[in-house]
Amino acid sequence: MMAVTGDETEAGTSGDLTACQLQNTSSSLPQGGAETSTQGFMKSTDPLQKREHRLMKNREAARECRRKKKEYVKCLENRVAVLENQNKTLIEELRSLKDIYRHKVE
Repeated sequence: MMAVTGDETEAGTSGDLTACQLQNTSSSLPQGGAETSTQGFMKSTDPLQKREHRLMKNREAARECRRKKKEYVKCLENRVAVLENQNKTLIEELRSLKDIYRHKVE
């Protein structure tokens, strides 16, 4: 049987979630100089092209949002699995300690 200390509990739960949240934070959307050239393009186009460009950017943003949500849910599921495993271990440890205590009292 494995004993779990407070330090292991903290590292096993919040550490996993933090690492998962920090993972893959880069965006697939253009950044920096590409945005300024896009804005110049937007000024010289007709309303139909502006609308198409806006819709395209909106689709990209929605795709990125769905990807991030999927990743977040996966991280939460992993955290649930870790916590359930930890809970089982702690319950087993509690039972064994109760048995030991019960035998000492008798």
